[in-house]
Amino acid sequence: MSKNKKKYTPNHKRSPEKTAVKAKKHLGQHFLKDENVARKIGDTLTLNGYQNVIEIGPGMGVLTKYILQKDINLVAMDLDSESIAYLNTNFQLEHYEILKGNTSFQVIEADFLKFDLSKLFSKEQFAITGNFPYNISTQIVFKTLENRDRIPEFTGMFQKEVAQRICERSGSKIYGILSVLTQAFYEVEYLFTVPPDVFNPPPKVDSGVLRLIRKKEYGLSCDEKLFFKVVKTAFGQRRKTLRNSLKTFELEEEIKTLEILSKRPEQLSVEQFLELTLLIEKQE
Repeated sequence: MSKNKKKYTPNHKRSPEKTAVKAKKHLGQHFLKDENVARKIGDTLTLNGYQNVIEIGPGMGVLTKYILQKDINLVAMDLDSESIAYLNTNFQLEHYEILKGNTSFQVIEADFLKFDLSKLFSKEQFAITGNFPYNISTQIVFKTLENRDRIPEFTGMFQKEVAQRICERSGSKIYGILSVLTQAFYEVEYLFTVPPDVFNPPPKVDSGVLRLIRKKEYGLSCDEKLFFKVVKTAFGQRRKTLRNSLKTFELEEEIKTLEILSKRPEQLSVEQFLELTLLIEKQE
């Protein structure tokens, strides 16, 4: 939006509003209805050095309007055509007084998991946020990891158990593949818990909001594909020691005798997984 563009208040005459969107179970939709929680999630974005943001699953825009109060370029992406119609009718920029002069807003009907992110923001850096559908939340994280070169920040709401798993440290039963792979590239922080009654319909579990900030040095010291393979193989048999679970790598006798191989995968820190991968890489 140009700095000289005329601003409008919500009282400006506009087309009739579209009625509320019905949550669809097969899309994992639970619409946030608490304004204070929406404002808190919007405030989780630091936007340190970049202005582009994708909001995944905006629904009826309760979070969207708080994100739009920032000086940003926002793309709201949803797979639900009914939500898209609602946003296009009720959330056009000219209907609201935007606090920052350079804000731009675009609504896209698309599946984030299948969408080609290179088509957005002229290949510039962007943040991701949203009240993520539970049924695809972990897949959203994995796609973020795949595109980490362009995604310096990621915030949003998950099922509490998933948010905790992402942020968990070694030594815990819930520490796993998602924890290690995410923490290899991002600094992770569990921010706050959200109860079921702030959603419509309310889920059967609590939700958790987290923030990921990409590490300044996020390149790995070992082969990336091998690292992913080692982590996934180790946790694929998490009750076994690494000496047993990593047999498919045909480890050299010198590596097999290392104390680290007598541990189970949840006992290894991210740094230790990187070190172990480097050892395996050198023997190949």
